[in-house]
Amino acid sequence: MVSELKIEYANHPVRLKWHRLRRQLSDPLFSIDVMRTGFALGASMELDLRVRGDGGFVVLHDEELEGETTGQGRISAKSLNELRDARMRDGGTALTFSEDLASMLQSAHPDALLQFDMKDDFEAIGGKGIAHLAAHFQNMRASVIVSGSCLDLIIAVKEKLPHLLRGIDPTDKLVDIYQQEGLKAVEKSLLADLGGPTEPDTIYLQWSLLLQAARDGLDMVSLCQSEGKRVDAWTFTLTSPAGGFSDAEWHDFSALMALKPDQITTDEAPAMARAWSKRMAG
Repeated sequence: MVSELKIEYANHPVRLKWHRLRRQLSDPLFSIDVMRTGFALGASMELDLRVRGDGGFVVLHDEELEGETTGQGRISAKSLNELRDARMRDGGTALTFSEDLASMLQSAHPDALLQFDMKDDFEAIGGKGIAHLAAHFQNMRASVIVSGSCLDLIIAVKEKLPHLLRGIDPTDKLVDIYQQEGLKAVEKSLLADLGGPTEPDTIYLQWSLLLQAARDGLDMVSLCQSEGKRVDAWTFTLTSPAGGFSDAEWHDFSALMALKPDQITTDEAPAMARAWSKRMAG
């Protein structure tokens, strides 16, 4: 079975996650229309969250408003009302806030999965931000997974919102360990993270790291799954969506699929599904 939602390979379903709320790169960044479509279909989607000065959140990646919006200044210094007039530079739409997400999630398809990739650490978000999440994301039809590089933040989410899924991304740390100490040290560090206090549901790992480790003898996907964790391989996007896989891309992607991750992050889910079907058909 192949769709823009998942690809099945050797009886193993691999979800295709829409990166930064994009089904395709031509979609505006963090498109609320794409999110509505994903909620209707039951898609897996990812967005970035930045904490506001009032403890709520806005769907943006950068610390400053200038890069992605028509606003100015640090997001962490702005209240909800101060952000309402800003518009996304890509698409000209209004910003999306955590309050909007909470409302939209109520009517989402039960198979939908929305990843909150937290771009601020626990020190910046604090108790006020955690309380905001607890107040707005208690009862939802769809699943929410909270991820971030700050383990203290993920632990706080576990303590205050135990019903939310949790994800961690140790990629940067593991790459450094790989270069400095070798593959055995990578395995030891990853196992420590899998059994650590965050109690993660999903481990986010760069796809090229997964392939290199597998070539060198460590199947990181299998290791995580043996500990009851899901694996998201990020971010594989076709260079030419209309043209499908190049031979080099097909070599890498087919090797990645053979590892059987649970999810692959992409900016071009429909094109990837079409390209996969075409290659598999010969």
